[in-house]
Amino acid sequence: MRIDRFTNSLQTALADAQSLALGRDHQYIEPEHLLAAMLKQQGGSVRPLLSQAGAQVASLDTAVNAALDKLPRVEGAPGDVHVSQSLGRVFNITDKLAQQRGDAYISSELAVLAMLESASSVSKLLKDVGVDKAALEAVIENLRGGQAVNDASAEENRQALEKYTIDLTERAESGKLDPVIGRDD
Repeated sequence: MRIDRFTNSLQTALADAQSLALGRDHQYIEPEHLLAAMLKQQGGSVRPLLSQAGAQVASLDTAVNAALDKLPRVEGAPGDVHVSQSLGRVFNITDKLAQQRGDAYISSELAVLAMLESASSVSKLLKDVGVDKAALEAVIENLRGGQAVNDASAEENRQALEKYTIDLTERAESGKLDPVIGRDD
């Protein structure tokens, strides 16, 4: 596992997952920690990705937190947290998926796809909230626009319009804009 090949977003999510595991007194960083961190990530691509793939993201949040509550806690010397075998397998699958797509860096969306493909408890969580492999792959391809991930900041550069602008047409259609004075329907 080469962390330097992770995108900045995935590196941040892994650091947040480690912090989450440490805060909950868990000995290992599990895929559930990583998924929880990716779902909470400000401006991250995982929450919209899962939403577009048909997942019930609110239910997934609840299920992931419940799964984290069930993990064993360790008392004693704090600060000794390791990557679990399950998360290591997820990273290996993610690396393989990135190589198949010709990516120089490993992105968060491939980590989610790897979680879905892995034989772990997080795979069951994703399937229970409606994540389908074919739908997820289609959304990933649509998100990428046929481009490979060749930059560590590739995830931050995506969906720039959605992040930094306001879609006035969408707001008008949903009735969230005040009518323009002097115009009739």
